[in-house]
Amino acid sequence: MTDPLTAAAEPNRRRILQLLAGRPRTVSEVAAEFPVTRSAISQHLLVLADAGLVEAEKVGRQRIYRVLPSGLLKLQAEIDKFWTDELDQLVADAHTLRSKS
Repeated sequence: MTDPLTAAAEPNRRRILQLLAGRPRTVSEVAAEFPVTRSAISQHLLVLADAGLVEAEKVGRQRIYRVLPSGLLKLQAEIDKFWTDELDQLVADAHTLRSKS
């Protein structure tokens, strides 16, 4: 199983998650938003599904993809683990340096 943070790290997959957060979509609807092949989008969706971030429902000959709220909670938990006090301090230091220049 792919970890959610790794899956969401790729820019196309992040954009796919944003699209699916708006509403469920077919592979073709998602692919229409990208300059890559439908096959490439299908591969990205498989990675997101393997990470537990999306699920597919077969309707006739199509698959309708939707975001899994539980998967997004796992992703948020991974981000929260990454965001430490040290990163807060780094941001504060960057703001201080910016204001001095």
